Amino acid sequence: MPLDRRLALAAALLAVVAGVVPATAARAAAAPLPARAAQTAVPAPKPDMEAVTQALRNTTAAGAPGAMVRITGSGAPLTRAVGVQDRTTGAAMDPKSRFRIGSVTKTFSGVVLLQLVDEGKLSLDAPVNRYLPGLLPDDRITVRHLLTHRSGLADYTEAMFERTVPGFEAVRNKVFAYQDLVALSLREPRTTEPGVSYKYSNTNFVVVGMLIEKAAGHGVAKEYERRIIKPLRLRNTSYVHPSTEIKGAHLHGYLHPDEAGAPLVDSTEQTASWAQSAGAVISSAADLNTFVSALLGGKLLAPRMLDAMLAMTPTDTTNSRFYGLGLRRYDLSCGTSVYGHTGTVQGFYTYAFATRDGKRSLAAVANTSNKGEANTALGGTLEGAFCGKRPPAAATAPRGFALLPALTSAPAEQDLPEHGSR
Repeated sequence: MPLDRRLALAAALLAVVAGVVPATAARAAAAPLPARAAQTAVPAPKPDMEAVTQALRNTTAAGAPGAMVRITGSGAPLTRAVGVQDRTTGAAMDPKSRFRIGSVTKTFSGVVLLQLVDEGKLSLDAPVNRYLPGLLPDDRITVRHLLTHRSGLADYTEAMFERTVPGFEAVRNKVFAYQDLVALSLREPRTTEPGVSYKYSNTNFVVVGMLIEKAAGHGVAKEYERRIIKPLRLRNTSYVHPSTEIKGAHLHGYLHPDEAGAPLVDSTEQTASWAQSAGAVISSAADLNTFVSALLGGKLLAPRMLDAMLAMTPTDTTNSRFYGLGLRRYDLSCGTSVYGHTGTVQGFYTYAFATRDGKRSLAAVANTSNKGEANTALGGTLEGAFCGKRPPAAATAPRGFALLPALTSAPAEQDLPEHGSR
């Protein structure tokens, strides 16, 4: 091979390693990346439960009344809990309790929609307006753009929750139609041209809910039940919109006001109608373990649909975070990649992730929100759960992750604006 050719190839390789996109590959950042290998050759190390417990303690130290985690794939399920799930009664956090999972709902919605695509009722690259005529102002916006947060549709929650507690109280008991939420989005400027760049927006998955209902002929509640909840025997998972109640044993959620030192607001009971198919599902840690393990293990989607869901694109300029079709990927410091979603709804932070083969999963929750430090600390459970105990010299943060004392953590894009805590 000529010397100049070898030098060009070496330069290109260095650019990839450094995370630099060459000028001649302007579309590389937006091109889907293949999912990482299943990593089944080497068994996952035993979880470091000391590190996991410390992450939970860091979460409560940062302002959450309680935090808990459940990990599967290393013998019997491992659970840890600290703090309280009800500040009034003082009841301790119970790993069996139900809670609002926020935007982990988006993965439920993504699975249902991809099943409908596999059945020929929708096409990923068809314009949304083909199925919902006149809904959107741009015929270029496709179904895939919604699932990848590349539609350019503004997130209506930016204005809705500009002030955290007043915004919440204004919608706590309100019932919205899907069209109401889309109309709120369309009042705001578009964030990008369709397909150009990633911008997280709840509007995308509100429209996904509309597509599900149009294609299936039923509400999303029935489709979640028929396609996910019943087949997986999820006993504590439900979509009860617009009911405000969480039935059975459940966590109370506590919202931090924007004003420092102001009392927490019990936000447990709400319609969650502002979120709907973008964030209104209720579940438990055990059910989330089952869900993400089944999804990554190929039990919910045909292989070609799972491959489509796992085709990741970077969500930032450093290529340190990734998003597929309603699914996130985090690359941990030990080289393991985990797939799932984060959730934020008033009073609750949730992480639900699994290895690519689905054999190990984590579900973690803290009963607070609008407290970014607590969310970041809760993300620290990922390292201990999936990387195990590591030498101190190896405990360095993966790209794009924030360091906390003695552990690493994974900050995620918020599902709704966080004011006073950034």
